[in-house]
Amino acid sequence: MGHGLIGLAGVQPFKMFGMNPRFIALLLCASLVPVVQAHAKTILPDACGDDSIKFDVKTEVAQAAPAPPPEGKAQVVLVESYPHEGIGTPTVRFGIDGSWAGANKGNSYFTLNVDPGAHKVCVALNKALQSMAKDYVDLASFTAEPGKVYYFEVKFGLIRDVGASVLTFGLAPLSEDEGKYRVKAWKLATWKTNK
Repeated sequence: MGHGLIGLAGVQPFKMFGMNPRFIALLLCASLVPVVQAHAKTILPDACGDDSIKFDVKTEVAQAAPAPPPEGKAQVVLVESYPHEGIGTPTVRFGIDGSWAGANKGNSYFTLNVDPGAHKVCVALNKALQSMAKDYVDLASFTAEPGKVYYFEVKFGLIRDVGASVLTFGLAPLSEDEGKYRVKAWKLATWKTNK
Protein backbone atom coordinates (compact mmCIF):
# COMPACT_ATOMS: atom_id res chain seq x y z
CA MET A 1 0.00 0.00 0.00
CA GLY A 2 2.52 2.52 -1.01
CA HIS A 3 0.09 4.83 -2.85
CA GLY A 4 -1.20 6.76 0.14
CA LEU A 5 -4.71 5.23 -0.20
CA ILE A 6 -6.33 3.23 2.50
CA GLY A 7 -7.12 -0.13 0.96
CA LEU A 8 -10.17 -2.15 1.85
CA ALA A 9 -10.40 -5.75 0.88
CA GLY A 10 -12.16 -6.02 -2.49
CA VAL A 11 -12.90 -2.24 -2.82
CA GLN A 12 -11.36 -0.39 -5.73
CA PRO A 13 -10.36 3.25 -5.32
CA PHE A 14 -12.56 5.87 -7.08
CA LYS A 15 -11.79 6.11 -10.77
CA MET A 16 -12.55 8.97 -13.12
CA PHE A 17 -14.21 8.05 -16.37
CA GLY A 18 -15.21 10.03 -19.44
CA MET A 19 -18.88 10.90 -20.02
CA ASN A 20 -20.65 11.18 -23.32
CA PRO A 21 -21.39 14.89 -24.08
CA ARG A 22 -24.99 14.00 -25.00
CA PHE A 23 -25.46 12.37 -21.59
CA ILE A 24 -24.12 15.53 -19.89
CA ALA A 25 -26.55 17.69 -21.92
CA LEU A 26 -29.43 15.38 -20.94
CA LEU A 27 -28.53 15.64 -17.24
CA LEU A 28 -28.29 19.43 -17.51
CA CYS A 29 -31.72 19.67 -19.19
CA ALA A 30 -33.29 17.33 -16.64
CA SER A 31 -31.94 19.48 -13.81
CA LEU A 32 -33.59 22.58 -15.35
CA VAL A 33 -37.10 21.06 -15.57
CA PRO A 34 -38.20 22.26 -12.09
CA VAL A 35 -36.94 25.78 -12.92
CA VAL A 36 -38.88 25.86 -16.20
CA GLN A 37 -42.01 24.50 -14.49
CA ALA A 38 -41.78 27.20 -11.82
CA HIS A 39 -41.63 29.90 -14.50
CA ALA A 40 -44.48 28.29 -16.49
CA LYS A 41 -46.94 29.14 -13.73
CA THR A 42 -49.33 31.96 -14.48
CA ILE A 43 -48.02 35.28 -13.24
CA LEU A 44 -50.89 37.58 -12.36
CA PRO A 45 -50.81 41.31 -11.56
CA ASP A 46 -51.04 42.43 -7.94
CA ALA A 47 -54.68 43.51 -8.41
CA CYS A 48 -55.73 39.86 -8.94
CA GLY A 49 -55.83 37.08 -6.40
CA ASP A 50 -54.09 33.77 -5.75
CA ASP A 51 -53.98 31.82 -9.04
CA SER A 52 -54.63 28.51 -7.26
CA ILE A 53 -58.17 29.61 -6.35
CA LYS A 54 -60.81 28.34 -8.78
CA PHE A 55 -64.52 29.05 -8.96
CA ASP A 56 -67.44 26.74 -9.60
CA VAL A 57 -69.98 29.20 -11.05
CA LYS A 58 -73.74 28.84 -11.41
CA THR A 59 -76.07 31.39 -12.95
CA GLU A 60 -79.72 32.08 -12.24
CA VAL A 61 -82.30 34.55 -13.40
CA ALA A 62 -82.21 37.48 -10.99
CA GLN A 63 -85.47 38.09 -9.14
CA ALA A 64 -84.94 41.82 -8.61
CA ALA A 65 -82.47 44.58 -9.35
CA PRO A 66 -79.51 44.71 -6.95
CA ALA A 67 -80.03 46.71 -3.77
CA PRO A 68 -78.17 50.05 -3.69
CA PRO A 69 -74.90 50.18 -1.79
CA PRO A 70 -75.07 50.57 1.99
CA GLU A 71 -74.49 53.99 3.56
CA GLY A 72 -70.88 55.13 3.06
CA LYS A 73 -70.07 52.45 0.44
CA ALA A 74 -69.93 52.31 -3.36
CA GLN A 75 -71.08 49.38 -5.47
CA VAL A 76 -69.30 47.65 -8.34
CA VAL A 77 -71.27 45.57 -10.84
CA LEU A 78 -69.01 43.12 -12.66
CA VAL A 79 -70.47 41.83 -15.93
CA GLU A 80 -69.37 39.15 -18.39
CA SER A 81 -70.71 39.29 -21.95
CA TYR A 82 -70.08 36.20 -24.05
CA PRO A 83 -71.90 36.10 -27.42
CA HIS A 84 -70.05 33.15 -28.99
CA GLU A 85 -71.62 29.71 -28.97
CA GLY A 86 -69.87 26.45 -29.70
CA ILE A 87 -66.49 26.88 -28.00
CA GLY A 88 -67.60 26.58 -24.39
CA THR A 89 -68.59 29.26 -21.95
CA PRO A 90 -65.57 30.68 -20.13
CA THR A 91 -65.35 31.37 -16.43
CA VAL A 92 -63.84 34.76 -15.66
CA ARG A 93 -62.42 35.58 -12.23
CA PHE A 94 -62.71 39.17 -10.97
CA GLY A 95 -60.22 40.50 -8.47
CA ILE A 96 -60.22 43.80 -6.64
CA ASP A 97 -57.20 45.19 -4.84
CA GLY A 98 -55.34 41.86 -4.69
CA SER A 99 -58.12 39.43 -3.77
CA TRP A 100 -60.60 37.53 -5.91
CA ALA A 101 -64.06 39.04 -5.48
CA GLY A 102 -65.94 36.38 -7.45
CA ALA A 103 -66.50 34.97 -10.92
CA ASN A 104 -68.92 34.99 -13.83
CA LYS A 105 -69.72 32.46 -16.51
CA GLY A 106 -71.39 33.47 -19.76
CA ASN A 107 -73.79 36.40 -19.86
CA SER A 108 -73.89 37.06 -16.14
CA TYR A 109 -73.07 39.61 -13.43
CA PHE A 110 -72.55 40.00 -9.69
CA THR A 111 -72.24 42.98 -7.37
CA LEU A 112 -69.72 43.95 -4.75
CA ASN A 113 -69.79 46.79 -2.20
CA VAL A 114 -66.49 48.63 -1.71
CA ASP A 115 -65.12 51.42 0.44
CA PRO A 116 -64.65 54.85 -1.13
CA GLY A 117 -61.23 55.50 -2.65
CA ALA A 118 -58.94 54.16 -5.36
CA HIS A 119 -59.41 50.55 -6.48
CA LYS A 120 -57.78 48.25 -9.01
CA VAL A 121 -59.87 45.65 -10.85
CA CYS A 122 -58.40 42.53 -12.43
CA VAL A 123 -60.03 39.93 -14.67
CA ALA A 124 -58.45 36.60 -15.57
CA LEU A 125 -59.58 33.53 -17.46
CA ASN A 126 -59.39 30.21 -15.67
CA LYS A 127 -56.34 28.21 -16.76
CA ALA A 128 -58.37 25.79 -18.90
CA LEU A 129 -59.02 28.54 -21.49
CA GLN A 130 -55.73 30.41 -21.29
CA SER A 131 -54.22 28.41 -24.15
CA MET A 132 -57.07 29.52 -26.45
CA ALA A 133 -56.82 33.19 -25.54
CA LYS A 134 -54.61 35.90 -26.98
CA ASP A 135 -54.44 37.52 -23.54
CA TYR A 136 -55.85 36.07 -20.34
CA VAL A 137 -55.62 39.04 -17.94
CA ASP A 138 -56.85 42.62 -18.11
CA LEU A 139 -56.87 45.51 -15.63
CA ALA A 140 -58.77 48.70 -14.87
CA SER A 141 -58.82 51.21 -12.04
CA PHE A 142 -61.37 53.63 -10.64
CA THR A 143 -61.96 55.91 -7.68
CA ALA A 144 -65.15 55.03 -5.80
CA GLU A 145 -67.40 57.65 -4.25
CA PRO A 146 -69.97 56.79 -1.56
CA GLY A 147 -73.43 55.96 -2.93
CA LYS A 148 -72.28 55.55 -6.55
CA VAL A 149 -72.52 52.41 -8.71
CA TYR A 150 -69.71 51.49 -11.12
CA TYR A 151 -70.19 49.00 -13.96
CA PHE A 152 -67.37 47.02 -15.57
CA GLU A 153 -67.74 44.52 -18.39
CA VAL A 154 -65.54 41.75 -19.70
CA LYS A 155 -66.38 41.44 -23.36
CA PHE A 156 -65.17 38.61 -25.57
CA GLY A 157 -64.24 38.54 -29.22
CA LEU A 158 -63.19 35.78 -31.57
CA ILE A 159 -60.49 36.09 -34.18
CA ARG A 160 -60.85 33.41 -36.83
CA ASP A 161 -57.67 32.39 -38.54
CA VAL A 162 -56.88 29.57 -40.94
CA GLY A 163 -57.42 26.38 -38.95
CA ALA A 164 -57.76 28.10 -35.56
CA SER A 165 -59.79 30.57 -33.58
CA VAL A 166 -58.29 32.82 -30.94
CA LEU A 167 -60.37 34.17 -28.07
CA THR A 168 -59.88 37.83 -27.15
CA PHE A 169 -61.27 39.68 -24.17
CA GLY A 170 -60.96 42.97 -22.40
CA LEU A 171 -62.26 44.83 -19.36
CA ALA A 172 -63.96 48.20 -19.83
CA PRO A 173 -66.25 50.49 -17.84
CA LEU A 174 -69.92 50.61 -18.89
CA SER A 175 -72.19 53.63 -18.77
CA GLU A 176 -74.97 53.51 -16.19
CA ASP A 177 -77.57 52.82 -18.91
CA GLU A 178 -75.52 49.98 -20.43
CA GLY A 179 -74.84 48.52 -17.00
CA LYS A 180 -78.49 48.60 -15.93
CA TYR A 181 -79.47 46.93 -19.20
CA ARG A 182 -76.93 44.09 -18.64
CA VAL A 183 -78.25 43.56 -15.11
CA LYS A 184 -81.82 43.26 -16.48
CA ALA A 185 -80.89 41.01 -19.40
CA TRP A 186 -78.12 38.82 -17.92
CA LYS A 187 -78.20 36.20 -15.17
CA LEU A 188 -76.93 36.57 -11.62
CA ALA A 189 -73.70 34.62 -10.96
CA THR A 190 -73.13 32.72 -7.74
CA TRP A 191 -70.11 30.55 -6.97
CA LYS A 192 -68.16 28.32 -4.67
CA THR A 193 -64.37 28.52 -4.46
CA ASN A 194 -61.98 25.60 -4.50
CA LYS A 195 -58.24 25.10 -4.92
